[in-house]
Amino acid sequence: MSLNNTPSADRVHIAFFGKRNAGKSSVVNAVTGQELAIVSDTLGTTTDPVSKAMELLPLGPVVIIDTPGIDDEGELGSLRVRRSYQVLNKTDVAVLVIDANAGAAKEDLALVERFKAKNIPYIVAYNKSDISTAETKEENEILVSAVTKEKINELIEMIAKLSKSLENTKTIVSHLLKKEDIAVLVVPIDESAPKGRLILPQQQTIRDLLDHHCMAFVTQPDELPRTINTLKKKPALVITDSQAFARVSKDTPEEITLTSFSILFANYKGNLRLAVEGVRALDTIRSGDKILISEGCTHHRQCGDIGTVKLPKLIKKYSGVSDIDFEWSSGTGFPDDLSSYKMIIHCGGCMLNEREMKYRLKCAEDEGVPITNYGTAIAYMNGILKRSLSVFPEISDLLK
Repeated sequence: MSLNNTPSADRVHIAFFGKRNAGKSSVVNAVTGQELAIVSDTLGTTTDPVSKAMELLPLGPVVIIDTPGIDDEGELGSLRVRRSYQVLNKTDVAVLVIDANAGAAKEDLALVERFKAKNIPYIVAYNKSDISTAETKEENEILVSAVTKEKINELIEMIAKLSKSLENTKTIVSHLLKKEDIAVLVVPIDESAPKGRLILPQQQTIRDLLDHHCMAFVTQPDELPRTINTLKKKPALVITDSQAFARVSKDTPEEITLTSFSILFANYKGNLRLAVEGVRALDTIRSGDKILISEGCTHHRQCGDIGTVKLPKLIKKYSGVSDIDFEWSSGTGFPDDLSSYKMIIHCGGCMLNEREMKYRLKCAEDEGVPITNYGTAIAYMNGILKRSLSVFPEISDLLK
């Protein structure tokens, strides 16, 4: 996969924070070498977080995020500040830009405490060194000038050093297989499938298999039995789209391990153990219970959409409760208050970076709200979850 094609969810997210007119957007432009952010002497020019996927040497593929000023005022300003704080949930490395002449304000110090509370590696960049006599005191502090570009390269090197320490060596599925093992991927092509392409988790799973010299065969549910019979070597694993779980389980011989893309991604980016523990809430659904179905992406809803149509229908059938109050969230939207929900069912999170996915899980855990994911829930309701977790024996033990 080329650097330009690396999904945003797999890139290091570097976010720049600071008060209005600390020169934050100017520093962003200096670091990126692009006019990524609008620069003006007018307070509050940056009104919404601005994200840009790009290649930043020597890091490689990254997402750069410029945020509104953390000292914005008024009703609209408070909303902008809130948006800035929300960016923390997906920030891998933070850069706090402070006017070197003004020094750190209470808003800056409060933000540093949030960095520490969320375990976000951070750098404090004192801007306007060309017109300041300020000095740095800590190893993670640096004096820069967005105007003269003084020490901008050094700032980039500091960001790169922190980013390297965050490199993820986890894989989606290849760690479960041996070299030259066969994996059959079952990909339904129906009215809800995007035209002319595979969805991201399918693409990424195939690439992971190829990168580690496993053999990937892709087929549709109707063709699975013939595909398995055609292969001279027995597949080590069948991976299915969750919505075809029941049918694929019937057509996959018991001696062949079966799981889903969603379950693999729950392990890759989230907390599979938490998803398995949370799925039992499906057994205690009562009339009027509220369930949140959350997706990390935004897409046009088709008539057979899994999140809004198929999953609610399956839950009603399984529970025998017809008046469940379903709510949905998508993209970057995720409720601040989860206390009213009986449970949360989340997608695999392929469009979210690991930090944001784990933030959502932690929010649910902290509020005592059971959370599971699409694949886990669908397998459980079809009575095949234990089989679907056989590749994760340390997790499947939870079902004894």
